[in-house]
Amino acid sequence: MMRKVPVLEIFGPTIQGEGMTIGRKTLFVRTAGCDYSCSWCDSAFTWDGSQRPTMMTAPEIMERLMALGLARTMHVTLSGGNPLLHASLGELVEALKAMGVTLTVETQASIWQDWLLRIDDVTLSPKPPSSGMTTDLAVLDCWVERLQTHSFSMKIVVFDDADYAFVKLLYVRYPNVTFYVQPGNADTTAQDEQATAMALLKRYEWLIDKVNTCDVLKKIYVLPQLHALVWGNRQGV
Repeated sequence: MMRKVPVLEIFGPTIQGEGMTIGRKTLFVRTAGCDYSCSWCDSAFTWDGSQRPTMMTAPEIMERLMALGLARTMHVTLSGGNPLLHASLGELVEALKAMGVTLTVETQASIWQDWLLRIDDVTLSPKPPSSGMTTDLAVLDCWVERLQTHSFSMKIVVFDDADYAFVKLLYVRYPNVTFYVQPGNADTTAQDEQATAMALLKRYEWLIDKVNTCDVLKKIYVLPQLHALVWGNRQGV
């Protein structure tokens, strides 16, 4: 019997809004569930019970992706929540790779699945102090070691000086890893998209200024949340 994946939404084509594939035309498969509950999570609906997932097999997900225009993108982002909760995603990963589709995934690096080694671009997103979560650096060390021969990077959301110090700590700890930082979205419920964009741009400028005057963070990318600048807090874009 084919295993099923709890899917909250499948959407696109759109663009990847952050991390190492920012701006990339892509389709999203967003799974339900997360082993974290970050205080500022912009997709809390994946784990807070406010939305119910649909259980789908890999062929059912593929059918939906094809209907949305997979042939025009040949790129899929597996998102969450934390998609690494689901061993059953391995069947979808294999089916997409058989078609020549490029795959991206982001995870906080807490739960390993072997299908991760089939992903083209892996973003590790350890959570900073403002999240209320604790990053186990010994576990993160293991992930970095296992992914050494793969395309991966580290992306950290920054809300305040404590988060910024966390970035510097990891940057020094992993000198051979590509780092991306981005300002956090402090109000994930705001409906005024123009106001959200302006607030994020101010936070982006603040972060750029900090990095530009920093002696530690030399080779680092400072990114906006591109999707939030365009669509604010809308879901499914």
